[in-house]
Amino acid sequence: ILNVALPTLVGELDASGSELQWIVDAYVLVFAGLLLVMGSLGDKFGRKLALYAGFVIFGVASLLAAYSGSSDMLIASRALMGVGGALIMPATLSILVNVFPREERARAIAIWAATAGIGVPLGPVAGGWLLDHFWWGSIFLVNIPIIAAAMLAGWWLVPESRDEHAPAIDWLGGLLSIAALATLLYAIIEAPNEGWTDPLTLGAFGLSALLLAAFLAWERRNPEPMLKLEFFRDARFSAGAAAISLVFFALFGSIFILTQYLQFVLGYTPLEAGLRMLPVAVGIGMGTGLSTRLVPRVGTRLAVAFGLTIVSGGLLFASTLGQDSGYLMVASLFLILGFGMGNAMAPATDAIMGAIP
Repeated sequence: ILNVALPTLVGELDASGSELQWIVDAYVLVFAGLLLVMGSLGDKFGRKLALYAGFVIFGVASLLAAYSGSSDMLIASRALMGVGGALIMPATLSILVNVFPREERARAIAIWAATAGIGVPLGPVAGGWLLDHFWWGSIFLVNIPIIAAAMLAGWWLVPESRDEHAPAIDWLGGLLSIAALATLLYAIIEAPNEGWTDPLTLGAFGLSALLLAAFLAWERRNPEPMLKLEFFRDARFSAGAAAISLVFFALFGSIFILTQYLQFVLGYTPLEAGLRMLPVAVGIGMGTGLSTRLVPRVGTRLAVAFGLTIVSGGLLFASTLGQDSGYLMVASLFLILGFGMGNAMAPATDAIMGAIP
């Protein structure tokens, strides 16, 4: 929902290109850095408890974001939203695997993946409508009734579960992982402003490499690591994680640019731009539906490879877009990316969940 509002934030908060990236990435940075720690907390103290704590933090952060008076405050609010998201996301998958038996899990994960994927284009549509009728902060306030509905439904529908043998929380591993990610993202986002060979940029890249090496060394030595590195010896886990990383790398990187392309270059309003992103939802729905029939016939590996190939073709197609390309090419691109993502995401997630306890 935020992406379609980026051009509006340029005018309302006088946000620079670098600040726009931080507004988007502050959430992802904290989310990714804390994901393993919060997953461990959910296993140890209760996944439903983690889910509800995440809802509350996400709701409070949404209120703060809605009434931010500057780019810096919005960036900080988005970071706090990342804390809530890091509690919510692993709890959803842990609860799903706990509730559904193995024979039903692949279908349940496919529905989970489709729901998550369809949220990608529905967010800009909702955001565009809100921006046309209200002020920009409404794109964050809309989270509140959704959270309230989820908490009300979860009270009856979601059982509590925990891992009775959960290891101690690896706080140092969590700090090292988020520090490594933070410095890496800082280097990537600020490099266009500072220069790719600037000492500050090179120093940030070097520091991120050192922090990542320290994280891996600590996880290897720690008897109760946050991330068991031997998981990556299982091809299903490592290939599935790589596939999902590549899919989201492609999708969200494209959407960050294309929402601005639709408004700044093609001249659409936020609502018009949001509606024109709906082919992503159509493609994801088609791809996810096909994947549930494809995996039993050709196997997970070929199904994921097929999806990644489609995404790659979409990115190659995206490189041909220009000022005079028109919407038909953009719609085709959204459809291709969504279809490839739908085919890759569900079987890759199921492979990961089946590879580890």
